[in-house]
Amino acid sequence: MHAPYGRSATRERGGGTDVAGVVVLGGCAAWSLISATGREARPEGVLLAVFAVAAGYAFGRICGTLLPVAAASALSLAALGLAIASPEGVPGAGAGDPLQPGHTGAAAALLVLAAGAASCAACAARPPVLRLALRGLASAVACTALWLGSVAGFAAATGVLLCSLAVARMHRRTVPLGALALVTGLLVATSWGVAEDALPDGLTVSLEGQLTQNRVALWHDAVELAEDEPLRGVGPDRFGLLSPTAQQVAGSDGKPHSASLQQAAEQGVVGVVLLGAAFGWMLYGLWRSPRSTPVVLSAGAALTALAALASLGNALSFAPVTAGAGLLAGLATARVAGGDPAQTDDDPAPAAARTR
Repeated sequence: MHAPYGRSATRERGGGTDVAGVVVLGGCAAWSLISATGREARPEGVLLAVFAVAAGYAFGRICGTLLPVAAASALSLAALGLAIASPEGVPGAGAGDPLQPGHTGAAAALLVLAAGAASCAACAARPPVLRLALRGLASAVACTALWLGSVAGFAAATGVLLCSLAVARMHRRTVPLGALALVTGLLVATSWGVAEDALPDGLTVSLEGQLTQNRVALWHDAVELAEDEPLRGVGPDRFGLLSPTAQQVAGSDGKPHSASLQQAAEQGVVGVVLLGAAFGWMLYGLWRSPRSTPVVLSAGAALTALAALASLGNALSFAPVTAGAGLLAGLATARVAGGDPAQTDDDPAPAAARTR
């Protein structure tokens, strides 16, 4: 009598997370169209990103249920292959971009996803040899980042790997996930502080040296555009047309290289709220996930590292990155048939389901 009821509780938790995802992602798509109404804006990029996240999440839930370790390993290898193939494999994602101070592109983001997927697979694997091999794959991803010249990718991938090792025997997820959300909030607040010259002078000068003056100038333009159109923004994909800095720089991609600032400039305060809600939805899904806590926290660390790259660069402008993020979140929230191989009785979410 207890087992069927436990499985029903697990399905109910997953259903609530899925409904929240539909509402958030649907809101992101709808608001991009509202923001573009009456303007020569192009919401196609936002719609593609929303579709990529939704499709990746759904596919990850399916694959994570059937083959949790194999699917996560395949994601890691695929993301690593795309990062190595850049710029040919990912348009606009030159491996040299993350090397430059303040520049973070799709190559670094793909390396983070590769390290996170390998770490999730290692936490879910049962044979010690396989687990060791998957840890080695995550280490190889970090080494590949150095080989590609991506300092940002190396730092982020190494951080994900270290976090995964630290939580390998952890059974509580609420506080760590809260800490990851806090770190993301601090990074976003710092970027806004630099953009609005709200930080102490010494700290601002130090950060500008790392971010480059061009990046900071783009952020200033984004804040000014957001102040001019605080509710709807200037319209999706119009920052490059209205930013003086972007127009003056040869070969500019027309992006402010900060996801939150781009949302503020192009879709207003509502766009920023929806972007934060999308990240919060992923963390909420991880908190409610029936997977083991080490798998959940490894995925959370990877998504947080990706959010850090997105707050300093244009990583979310590439469909493979957004699809990979959704896929990783789906794998880490899937209900594994027969139970998670690495699951312990002390994991709060599964234990709650079994108690019910």
